[in-house]
Amino acid sequence: MLRFILRHFTALLVITALAAWALFYVPRSPSWAVLRAKQAIDARDGPAAAEYVDFESVVKHAAYEMIEKKGSSNPFGSIVGRAAVDFLIKPMAQVAQAWAIREVNTGAKEVQMPAVAVAGSIVLLHRSGDTAYTNFTDHKGQVWEIHLARQSDGYWRVIEVKDINQLLEKLQREQQKQLGRP
Repeated sequence: MLRFILRHFTALLVITALAAWALFYVPRSPSWAVLRAKQAIDARDGPAAAEYVDFESVVKHAAYEMIEKKGSSNPFGSIVGRAAVDFLIKPMAQVAQAWAIREVNTGAKEVQMPAVAVAGSIVLLHRSGDTAYTNFTDHKGQVWEIHLARQSDGYWRVIEVKDINQLLEKLQREQQKQLGRP
């Protein structure tokens, strides 16, 4: 046995290093978070998929982005808009989370992650310390830029989705339907 170990020392060292990397590094990487989110979505497990999204941060960034686009000429409107977002962030995030969980549980196409897009986003993942971002184009030609950050519990979550207006508009229409408004 000792002779086998000495003869294959380099191979055993490489295998041990790869096993340690796979066991300790990969599960705490942003790529792993993307893969696990896709698995949860494919399994139609809304609560598990929601674990990989910081809804408060996503909604806050999206709302600020919308305010900047619409109120860039009116600084007072921007200040009031940001204050309103800061005040209403928790209820808006709860609505967004409930909608996302429901959509994942029902298998809605809007929340599906094509395997090609996931692979592309992992390959194009740019990481810098505790933040990472990726971008990809979906089958409709929409370019998505998604930012992730390592949270205090050590796991990676989506914190920002650029140009998310179309998804928020759909959420707004859905909420109006539930409230019985045209």
